Amino acid sequence: MDRSSQIIRTSVVGIVANVLLAAFKAAVGLIASSVAIVMDAVNNLSDALSSVITIIGTKLSQRPADRAHPFGFGRVEYFSAIIIAVIVLSAGVTSLIESVKKIIEPTAPSYTTATLVVIVAAIVVKLVLGWYVRKKGRQLRSDALVASGSDALFDAVITTATLVSAGVMLIWGFSLDGILGALISAMIIKAGIEMLASPVNELLGARVPPELVKAIKQDVMQCEGVRGVYDIILHNYGPDVMIGSLHVSVPDTMSAHEIHGLSRRISGLMLANHGIIMTVGVYAMATGEDRHAELQAKVMQALGAHKEIVQIHGFYYAEKERTLSVDVVPDLASDRDATLCGRLTEEIQALVPDLQVSIVIDHNYSE
Repeated sequence: MDRSSQIIRTSVVGIVANVLLAAFKAAVGLIASSVAIVMDAVNNLSDALSSVITIIGTKLSQRPADRAHPFGFGRVEYFSAIIIAVIVLSAGVTSLIESVKKIIEPTAPSYTTATLVVIVAAIVVKLVLGWYVRKKGRQLRSDALVASGSDALFDAVITTATLVSAGVMLIWGFSLDGILGALISAMIIKAGIEMLASPVNELLGARVPPELVKAIKQDVMQCEGVRGVYDIILHNYGPDVMIGSLHVSVPDTMSAHEIHGLSRRISGLMLANHGIIMTVGVYAMATGEDRHAELQAKVMQALGAHKEIVQIHGFYYAEKERTLSVDVVPDLASDRDATLCGRLTEEIQALVPDLQVSIVIDHNYSE
């Protein structure tokens, strides 16, 4: 079963569980003539909305790319996760407002056997449902499912607080509804903000995970002729669509035919192992010049003395053209320093006055 089918199936489980729980609460509420329980049943139907949104988002994200959207619709999943996170946030804010009202104007709640039965049933169902949906969401890399599962778990926490409050009320005659509600509401608001941050970061362009960068470098370094891997940039167009680029350094004795074959092998490897459509750029590594090693050591030492520089690569000395080029990656604090390139070029030019120096500032996109 493919990823989207598993997401939809998990969401259907959420819908069925919430509808059955709503029906149970409604039946108990009508039998016990409890408006509160009936309203709680309606709330469960609204909880099913999270699963419906996940299904709609998953279906829309699977639409094939068209002329207007050549990268497809994979990012729709992130929008559905944002909607669910907003629902959780609004529930937290609403709950906080109601809890504060109860603290300011406390009222003594009345708990019946029917109420306690519904509370316990709701806790069990929501805990199992939330654990299952969130676990599947993490397995399938679905922010929407994770958010939906978290929503169910928060409901279980709120209901547990209600059960604790009921126990305290029945034993000691003191209501903790408002205080417990306010504390849990604050937790839900915090979690909602964190849930919102994940899909928003993906849409803005999150940093490439270090473990993925490491895996890519390991795979590429296994290709014959590759001496180094740099400048890995990845663009996320949904959990299943990633497009990127990288640079490899190869001996300058390689022919265009050999480089063409190498770049094709690397692109195929990235698609097969990581599902990434990768463009491969090339740095030439000078071979044969006696002066090359001496110059490289001198330049590397000078640039390495700058604490703001985190990586140096792409060094190339062309003896015939009398040129020297090198790429440097500054830390994020210095990334926007417009004077950095000029200052470094001046410094290296003074170090090798007989050569034409070219320094390129690369952005710190990945580890």
